[in-house]
Amino acid sequence: MTNQTQITTATDEQIPFSDLYLSDINPRTILNDDAIVELAANIQEHGLIQSPAGLRDATGKVGIVAGGRRYRALALLQDDPRFQIVTVRMAPDQATAVFWATSENAQREDLHPADEIRDFGAMEKRGVKVADIAVAYGVTEKHVYRRLALSNLPAPVLDALRDGSVSLSQAAAFTISDDEALTLEVLALHIEQIAKGYGGLNDYTIKTRLKPGSVKGTDRRAVFVGEADYSAAGGRMGGDLFADVTTFDDPAILDEVFAAKLTQTAADYSAAYGWKWAEAITDGYISYQFDQDRKFGKVYPVEGELTEAEAERYDALVELANGDALDEEGTTELDALQTKRDGDFTDEQRATSGVVIYVTNDGSVKVEAGFIRAEDKAAAIEAGILQPSRHATTEAAPKSPISDTLRGDLDRIGTGARQNAMLDDPKLALHLLAFQLCGKMGYDRAYGVRTDEVPNVPTTETGYVLDKRLTVCDTDDRSPFNRDHAAAFAKFRKRGDAKIMDLLNRYLVAHLTIGSPDLGAMIDKLTSKRTRDTFTPTAENFFGRVNGAYLNDLWSDLLGLVAGHPTVTNFEQLKKGEKAAKLESLFADPATRTALGLSEDQIDRINAWLPEGMA
Repeated sequence: MTNQTQITTATDEQIPFSDLYLSDINPRTILNDDAIVELAANIQEHGLIQSPAGLRDATGKVGIVAGGRRYRALALLQDDPRFQIVTVRMAPDQATAVFWATSENAQREDLHPADEIRDFGAMEKRGVKVADIAVAYGVTEKHVYRRLALSNLPAPVLDALRDGSVSLSQAAAFTISDDEALTLEVLALHIEQIAKGYGGLNDYTIKTRLKPGSVKGTDRRAVFVGEADYSAAGGRMGGDLFADVTTFDDPAILDEVFAAKLTQTAADYSAAYGWKWAEAITDGYISYQFDQDRKFGKVYPVEGELTEAEAERYDALVELANGDALDEEGTTELDALQTKRDGDFTDEQRATSGVVIYVTNDGSVKVEAGFIRAEDKAAAIEAGILQPSRHATTEAAPKSPISDTLRGDLDRIGTGARQNAMLDDPKLALHLLAFQLCGKMGYDRAYGVRTDEVPNVPTTETGYVLDKRLTVCDTDDRSPFNRDHAAAFAKFRKRGDAKIMDLLNRYLVAHLTIGSPDLGAMIDKLTSKRTRDTFTPTAENFFGRVNGAYLNDLWSDLLGLVAGHPTVTNFEQLKKGEKAAKLESLFADPATRTALGLSEDQIDRINAWLPEGMA
């Protein structure tokens, strides 16, 4: 009864804002500045819906005990005369003020999200504006919009959210569907999965079951076609309100409109630029051997000629560009010179050749020009536009005696040798890493710096020795879980810069893998790579894995002996295993070399020899 008496004896007074302050009784201390700014904007537009509560102190000032957010918002509005006088509900005494503060803040229980969604939805249907809902509930407008997006879900989905069968993110996944029957069918499957102990459907699975054939608006086809043309053809649009994703829900219509628009684009391009033909392909790229697969000929733009002055200017601008010192005006000038230098196709070329048009992954149109169809090749050759093929028909090359498995091992050995050589040049290793990371290599990579296991160990390791820094890892037998990463990193840093840089170089080089032959050759030259420092051919790792005829030829070549020489004929009479062992001893056993009386030239040839394809 005491509390009720305190509440009923309270009065409302008009207090100058300058006489207000935030009382220590007010328990709300953690606030969102953005939310206060948003609340101030709502109050400025709609007025103060609920008055703050205060208690007058001995000086006559009024301390705000409930409504701290409103007080802070009003403080931002003091340039507006309407809010320089504030209606405050005055507490008659200290006890009432404390009660009000705790009842509004500490004792208030937030609504369950499902109940809040239903309340917000009901208020919106009554015509209450989003801004007013936000002020009434003390939340941001963004929060209200997120809840309203869920308010149109079927009641069973909200019931499942209320009882915990569906999470907020799963409820959001259901919003992509406007088919209530399908929504309830997927919800039933979700509940069934939970009952079986499988944990229910995740967000992605819910979305794919609700719209299994939908295409995201970021798909290259969707970007190229556009919503207007797709919708005009009868395609249905959809979306994910929470992921801000638009979907094209009729893939068949999208594909049909895409193909038609691309075909028309090709026809328009051919007519506009004078090509004999234009073909549209629905693939997102053209393979490097497209012209070979289609038996097309290929012509190229006639290179333009720069004047002597233009050539000098071009070189100067390129140098500035390479040094990142070229301004916008210079870039425009360089582009113009580059266009002139690149040249263009002639009218004669266009009259006998055509273009292939396709849409790239970002939805833009790409044109590959200068293809000559098989039926037009003769005319193009006669007109001097296409050169006749100079490739004579040759017999198929004999099958290599080296198997694919062996070739894989030899490639691994070559990778290991390259890594071995680079260990002593850490600056080069870092330069190469920077070269890859800045995107200069396109789809190629110099390092497997992700989680790649770089193949540098063959199936048999005999005769193959890597530097221990490439093969011995730091031991760590601790549990991989619940580690104190901060403490571990602090301890790691105490190793010092020199040791850490050594570790970086060691692990970086261990991930070296170069696919480009010319780049590999360049690195090998810079590091003075010597594969034979790492690899010695043995019966197990090489000789026993090729045929006897290959071994006969190899023995003869290494010793520099002609066919019919006794040393060669004696070798040819051995069994394959004996031949492999004999060759191994030739490479690894000094006594064998001495017994054969090998010259320095022969020994140098043996020491330098590597299987074909290795370097």
